[in-house]
Amino acid sequence: MSEPLAAPHTRAPLTLESIMRQVMLAAAPATLFGIWLYGWPAFNLVAITLVTVILAELLCLRLAGRPTGGVRDGSALVTGLILAMSLPPWAPWWIAVTGGLVAIIVAKGVFGGTGQNLFNPAMVARVALLIAFPVEMTRWVEPAPLTSGASPGFLEGLQITFLGAVDWDAVTSATTLDATRTALAEGRTIEAALPDVFDPWLALLGYAPGSLAESSALLLLAGGIYLLARRIIAWDIPIVMLVTLAVLSTGFHVLDPDRYASASVHILAGSTLLAAFFIATDPSTSPATPFGRAIFAAGCAAIIWLVRTYGGYPEASAFAVLLMNCFTPIIDHYLRPRIYGRDRLGNPLNGKEQRP
Repeated sequence: MSEPLAAPHTRAPLTLESIMRQVMLAAAPATLFGIWLYGWPAFNLVAITLVTVILAELLCLRLAGRPTGGVRDGSALVTGLILAMSLPPWAPWWIAVTGGLVAIIVAKGVFGGTGQNLFNPAMVARVALLIAFPVEMTRWVEPAPLTSGASPGFLEGLQITFLGAVDWDAVTSATTLDATRTALAEGRTIEAALPDVFDPWLALLGYAPGSLAESSALLLLAGGIYLLARRIIAWDIPIVMLVTLAVLSTGFHVLDPDRYASASVHILAGSTLLAAFFIATDPSTSPATPFGRAIFAAGCAAIIWLVRTYGGYPEASAFAVLLMNCFTPIIDHYLRPRIYGRDRLGNPLNGKEQRP
């Protein structure tokens, strides 16, 4: 008997492991900058989050009866890294642990593991933390680079992370989106409030209060361009999302500049670029077709603008991505690629094919 031969499948040059490595490499500059900008507490938060997601992934694989070596695919590390990037830089250790467990066990493991989840795991954890612990999730600190005298030392960083030993009144600072929202609530105009809280050049570089690694627009943009150049992500989601958000915000800003923030505020402040390049592009939770992805991205942008402008939260990327994740199965149902020889509903194009 001759030895059976493998089918002549075409092998893709990219594997899941290599894709995850490229994503982590693209996110590394913004993450390292965030650690430098906020010091040892930020480093502790990233380390705790990554250790937690690895242990949670091992637990899920063990309970599912799968080889624990699957943790080496890097998907859990990417989830943990994006979650850590979106957390307040001096958040306590239990925020990282709780977020990591929610992301891997609740948002991913319960649905069957990698590729089976309906919602972006990191954003599920972020929203869950924001709703459950609003105080800890909205404490932003002034940048205190590691090379400056204001930065806490290693032991002080451990005390901040594990004991909460920090005088919040002395270090707390509002983000640009928080400040503009407060200004409107106090009856001031955005045009009057922005000069005090928003500098486009500082926002581009990232030297502004915000989440751990979502403030440097320049480094996030560089990471996104790297992912596009390596064809790890498709161009349609980030481009359509940013263009839609820019058009919406510019249009309303022209109509009433005192009430509506400009496109530069919406794109450079907050987590817009992190969401556009690293979160909304998750292949497991975004549509499969280019037109479907364009609709998905436009929906994310519209929700971001609506929530920031009229909603109760100044930051909206996590809500936008999760809401559009709900529509991904519907978008894929109506915009799925046509199978050769069949129409878009799956019916044969030739009547003869209907006969057995």
